[in-house]
Amino acid sequence: MAERPAPLSSAQTSASQEAEVFETLIPARLDRLPWSRFHWLLVVGLGITWVLDGLEVTLMGAISAVLQRPEVLHFTAAEIGSISSCYLVGAVLGALVFGHLTDRYGRRTFFFISLGTYLVGVGLTAISWNLVSFALFRFLTGAGIGGEYSAVNSAIDELIPARFRGRIDLMINGSFWLGALAGSASTGLILNPRIFPMDIGWRLGFAIGAVIGLVILYLRRFIPESPRWLITHGRREEAEELVRDFEAELGSIDGSALDGVEPLRLHVRHHLGLEAILRPLLREYRERTILGLTLMTAQAFLYNAIFFTYALVLSRYYGIAADLTGLYLMPFALSNFIGPMVLGHFFDTIGRRPMIAATFTISALTLAVTGYLFQRGALTATSQTVLWSVMFFFASSAASSAYLTVSEIFPLEVRALAIAIFFSAGTAIGGVVAPWLFGVLIDTGSRGALYAGYLIAAGLMLAAAAAELRYGIAAERAGLEEIAKPLSAAT
Repeated sequence: MAERPAPLSSAQTSASQEAEVFETLIPARLDRLPWSRFHWLLVVGLGITWVLDGLEVTLMGAISAVLQRPEVLHFTAAEIGSISSCYLVGAVLGALVFGHLTDRYGRRTFFFISLGTYLVGVGLTAISWNLVSFALFRFLTGAGIGGEYSAVNSAIDELIPARFRGRIDLMINGSFWLGALAGSASTGLILNPRIFPMDIGWRLGFAIGAVIGLVILYLRRFIPESPRWLITHGRREEAEELVRDFEAELGSIDGSALDGVEPLRLHVRHHLGLEAILRPLLREYRERTILGLTLMTAQAFLYNAIFFTYALVLSRYYGIAADLTGLYLMPFALSNFIGPMVLGHFFDTIGRRPMIAATFTISALTLAVTGYLFQRGALTATSQTVLWSVMFFFASSAASSAYLTVSEIFPLEVRALAIAIFFSAGTAIGGVVAPWLFGVLIDTGSRGALYAGYLIAAGLMLAAAAAELRYGIAAERAGLEEIAKPLSAAT
């Protein structure tokens, strides 16, 4: 009697599966879908992350002067800067942890985990009672927001058709400023001592963020897993079913639209080791890594330096009352929101490289000129706000383009982790240091010292523009798999 072949071990089974090669047109089919209500659901259900972050950052900046009052929490400017740094440290660690897990276990799962973490953190912030508790709860809130950046940015890029990806990414990232606008407007109410006691109003501001987050948890129930993620993790049938459902609901595409499109050939791979994930960032994509790090660091330093401390500048140098400082942030928020709405289209038509370099350069030059006028004492609170609003019209598109860049120039299997790494590195280098540094500079009372800080920010923005001109990728209207082949692609 012939002997039966020995059963395959689990390692042999895995190796056999990964040796299997299949072809798919799913990415091309996703890129050719017509714009629909489904895509608007994505924009609202996922893009709300930036609204929440904008609300958080602006509210924290607006209440910083209030938190220094003896009858509230009696923090110093340096302590407020440290609290802001704790928020950013949480965002860094949250992005790294959730980013890796998002690539391994799926985008959709971590839509809920990261948002849930944010909800817990912001809810507890509203009941903070001293420096330690405030810093701890801000750390937790930041961890949730950091995780959102990884899961949400990767999913948006993988589900939005290629011809719309640039402008939609910029608009969604620009929605941060809708939250900032809401946060600024709300301060006129929650920080008005004639309406709420000074130690109650700011707490209500954070509680509002938790309520908004609960609504978004419900909306996200209707957002599916990324079919691109599914096909690279051995779940082809699920991906095919999802795309068929999209095409049936949104309208079948003209079959000729796929004429001449080469199918994507992939190995079946359920997950990759951490070494296999990180190696491309340091070898094959080294120049792109330099680009991503430079863009993210520059924009993080600029925004965290100014927004976490502008209320202190208004109070210290212009004598603006604490309950009015939030109103001066409203023009910033409006300008930052309008910028990507107006300029976003050109990132898909004129192209990534010229638009990214131009917006970083214009922002840097405007900041340097404004800082010089501030140092000479030639500005009022109103004129400085106007000039910085002009700067932020361009800087907002520059900052959003940094997130767009790191989310589309790396392979699918490392997309969420790449976003996390560059967000974390940029935030750690440019963001965590900036609030503390500018808090210290403001405490000196020297306009010259603060001007030096502004020149550092402008220099970083110019360095980012130079990096884009040197290493930038022409990713406009291109499929993600054309920009960077999946690690599981078969040659």
